[in-house]
Amino acid sequence: MAQDERYTVVVNQELQYATVPVSWPVPPGWRTTSQTGTVEECLAYVETHWTDMRPMSLRRAMDQAGTPRVDGP
Repeated sequence: MAQDERYTVVVNQELQYATVPVSWPVPPGWRTTSQTGTVEECLAYVETHWTDMRPMSLRRAMDQAGTPRVDGP
């Protein structure tokens, strides 16, 4: 990881986030967000935006089943 390398945050249809170098192509099934910066800046963005680690399809299934959300271990 180069000290001055720039990163971007990408998100997929399941609302899962990742950081990738801006020099890489966007992986299939992912789209860029508005966040680009250092790896630390991108990870901070992910931390504030990816608040529910469950894939979107699981969240929907649990909502339809009436499964209560459990926060924490």
